[in-house]
Amino acid sequence: MSLETAAPIPAPIPASRAHVFETDLPSRLDRLPWGRFHTLIVVALGVTWLLDGLEVTLAGAVAGALKASPVLHMSDADIGLAGSSYIAGAVLGALGFGWLTDRLGRRKLFFATLGLYLVATAATAMSWDFASFAALRFLTGAGIGGEYAAINSTIQEFTPARVRGWTDLGINGTFWVGAALGAGGSLVLLDPRLLPGDWGWRACFFIGAALALVIVFMRVWIPESPRWLLTHNQPEQAKNVVEQIEARFRRLGRRPLSDELRILRFARRDSTPFAEVFEALFVTHRRRSLVGLALMTAQAFFYNAIFFTYALVLTDFYGVPGGEVGWYLLPFALGNFLGPIVLGHAFDAIGRRVMIAFTYALSGLLLIGSGYLFARGLLTVRAQTIAWMVIFFFASAAASSAYLTVSESFPLEIRALAIAVFYAFGTALGGIAGPAFFGRLIDTHQRGAVFEGYLVGSALMLGAAVIAALWGVDAERKPLEHVATPLSALRDAP
Repeated sequence: MSLETAAPIPAPIPASRAHVFETDLPSRLDRLPWGRFHTLIVVALGVTWLLDGLEVTLAGAVAGALKASPVLHMSDADIGLAGSSYIAGAVLGALGFGWLTDRLGRRKLFFATLGLYLVATAATAMSWDFASFAALRFLTGAGIGGEYAAINSTIQEFTPARVRGWTDLGINGTFWVGAALGAGGSLVLLDPRLLPGDWGWRACFFIGAALALVIVFMRVWIPESPRWLLTHNQPEQAKNVVEQIEARFRRLGRRPLSDELRILRFARRDSTPFAEVFEALFVTHRRRSLVGLALMTAQAFFYNAIFFTYALVLTDFYGVPGGEVGWYLLPFALGNFLGPIVLGHAFDAIGRRVMIAFTYALSGLLLIGSGYLFARGLLTVRAQTIAWMVIFFFASAAASSAYLTVSESFPLEIRALAIAVFYAFGTALGGIAGPAFFGRLIDTHQRGAVFEGYLVGSALMLGAAVIAALWGVDAERKPLEHVATPLSALRDAP
């Protein structure tokens, strides 16, 4: 029996015209050429990935300084638990803010989540013991998790269908720009010649707060998503937004790439009942839910387990001084950044299922090979860094495709919540336990024990590759409304 039934389209109803409206606005957004408007959307909203990369990298880069801090006195296990605290905050933040994003609107929430992040990361710099540090990392993660739900749905709803895959992967790749920024910043600020030891790591956490202040002003001009407005009984406001966007292009002498328009009919309603949300996620689209959960869980464990403990492997097994970890994070970040950029077009040209299965499977196999060499002591620190660069060139594209999959596979009315649910469940299953699990493995100081952890991550990636190959959605170059029919959409009466 199939795990998923076809998306139901409500039968014609004898509703009056007052309760139904027709629109061509989604098609008008999809036929626009790429322009400065889209670039500004990507920069102002996609910067969330940069902030997450910054935070995650700082957590690893300052690990040595946190252990040496006369105030915090953190152990390897404490470092892992702090990483898990950040991920736990991201999980709960995604769920709470994701639900609010679908209820209250994309625009309101991407300001609220950014504000929470700004305050929490600045406060982290003032931590006075391990408990306060972990609690503030939890709140920082909540802001970032909420950002994912709000900004991913917004970006996709503005991006033309023909380039949605490459755009999404490219944005996700900026995580590693933030990682490089965090690594570079740590190299400077952790230098004892510049700042005393217990001040350097505190200064590092102010980097994110300063960036967030700039981002607030960058987002002021971004309108509400027309697609969200359509599904919340605000067609006139949606029309005004689209007309203003089209006017921008006309002033620059640029015309739509097609004259073809698709008319959609929507039933007027202000919100979606929770029972309908549950049915869409776990009954109508249960196969897509399985795929999303598998992809998110595998990449979350693979990344969070390894990256949160990256610095510990370098310091404990290769003797790299804590203040020099950033030098090894920079090439690692470069490989991760290039993966989605180089491979992103293939997700639109070749197809989602093929590329997702390929990148997940290859990442898992490469980690098995490099993990075996690590366990046998056959890698120098330079060889280890090169191996991780190659592995995560592919793993970065794979992880980015997980977010792409869960954000485009479900109806408009529940898109942000779907992102939040699968990010939360996948991250909870694969991400919260991962850093703490690997932290304890590293504490054994046994290479074989760490290799066993790598095998667990590889098995999850290979399993996700099989699931994606069998049941993935062929969403490349298709409008969002075609990939998943909106819950409030009506079919034409015969």
